[in-house]
Amino acid sequence: MIYHFENYSLHVDRQELRRGDDLVAVDPQVLDLLQYLIRNRERVVSKDDLIENIWKGRIVSESTLTSRIYAVRQAIGDSGDLQRFIRTIPRKGIRFIADVTESEGQAGHQAAPSELPATPRVSAPSIAAPPLTDKPSIAVLPFANMSDDSEQEYFSDGLTEDIITGLSRQPWFFVIARNSTFSYKGKAVDVREAGAQLGARYILEGSVRKADNRVRVTAQLIDATQGNHLWADRYDRDLADIFDLQDELTSKVIDSVGPQILVTEATRVRRKPPQSIDAWDLVIQALPHMWRMTTTDHQRALQMLQQAIEIDPNYAHAHALIGWIYVSMFNLDTRRPIGEFTDRALESGTRAVTLDDQDPWGHLALGLGHARRRRSELAQSHLSKSVELNPSFALGYAGLGYALAVGGQPERGLESLEQAHRLSPRDPFLALYSPTVRYMALFALERYEETVEVCRLTIALHPNHAGAWRLLTVSLGLLGRLDEAKTALEQTRKLQPDLSSAHVVNNTVYVNVADRNRFLEGLRKAGLKD
Repeated sequence: MIYHFENYSLHVDRQELRRGDDLVAVDPQVLDLLQYLIRNRERVVSKDDLIENIWKGRIVSESTLTSRIYAVRQAIGDSGDLQRFIRTIPRKGIRFIADVTESEGQAGHQAAPSELPATPRVSAPSIAAPPLTDKPSIAVLPFANMSDDSEQEYFSDGLTEDIITGLSRQPWFFVIARNSTFSYKGKAVDVREAGAQLGARYILEGSVRKADNRVRVTAQLIDATQGNHLWADRYDRDLADIFDLQDELTSKVIDSVGPQILVTEATRVRRKPPQSIDAWDLVIQALPHMWRMTTTDHQRALQMLQQAIEIDPNYAHAHALIGWIYVSMFNLDTRRPIGEFTDRALESGTRAVTLDDQDPWGHLALGLGHARRRRSELAQSHLSKSVELNPSFALGYAGLGYALAVGGQPERGLESLEQAHRLSPRDPFLALYSPTVRYMALFALERYEETVEVCRLTIALHPNHAGAWRLLTVSLGLLGRLDEAKTALEQTRKLQPDLSSAHVVNNTVYVNVADRNRFLEGLRKAGLKD
């Protein structure tokens, strides 16, 4: 018996799961679970059903059950958020909801029905395949137009081109050129073959379906070297302004694909033997540590990046990331003078843009360093340059928001931050930095209640975030909530023992004297002595 659903086929007799012609590596128990769900797809399957039929009545933990369901979803390109094939019914169980057809097993492999048009398979060209690059390489295959209207071809082509352009602006990836990937347009493609032919480690493919005033875009990211699904999602939208919609979907795909590739690359690099680690590998390994708001993780990232520039002293991007770490450490390692971090951020940012004036991260580090020195014009110049170089650079817009907020234009600062979130709501760097921008702008606008709320949320996630504790103390003092302010000041002093009036005068980043005076007033009301 063979079960077919979308472009997957489950061969019961051979105990194989295939995507198209590719064999998907799956644990036998995961196959058993998938087969059971498909066989019982007309009903909701309970936890007790699974324990009785898959584990034969043995006692299993909730985490084991959950992990096996997760593994089934991952094997077929599904997820708990997407629920494309397996739907969770709260307090009841789960159900397989995809359309399934059945056929008798044959000696040869039968390809499952695909969502792509039925066209001949591409054969490999008679030229040597390019080698994989050091950077993670990605090819974006033309998104298939699944609409009845052939005139919608322009939308699917335009979406593909915009995704290629957006990914090309990211410093992390080597993106295969449009002319190469569009040679596969209208053809059924084996992703492993396409990856080998193009020299791409990752393949992004998808489809566009338009009906009436609605459009559905599906996308999936595949590791072409293994044939494994890494990510998939579906977007349903009203078809209003076609160009705005195209921009929105492009941003969402790039925002989801980028971090997924970086996480996968970091895992891959960790498996390499130490003697083969190069400067790029060290940068990739540093990134997950940079996404965590702890001194220990930032120090580990810093060590890796410093190793990278020992290998390649002219590696501009590594210098730029070091500058960013010093900017971030400003709110974490308060045992060291704040001015020291600013000096080092400026030094690393300057080195980065000297080596490569086109790296937006270098301008980000340099701009934020100048913002810390109250050099508003220079800060905004570099940060504007960062988003000019990469209009999809969400963290650049957040950095510009910070410079505007502390430079006397807090409303514009919040607008820039909102632009960052529109571009990349899942950006791990933005998740760390966004609250800082928001509470700095809200304080400048004298919206103290909101400042307190953002600071408390930040502290809940990052208990040693000195910047959030400082501004929480100040805002509570200005609100007259003195008992809370004094308690907050005690914690702030634990994190920053050298906090004083002189420190505020010399180091508070607000350009406007009135903002600095309010900052100092709030601390004094909380109990800070000169």
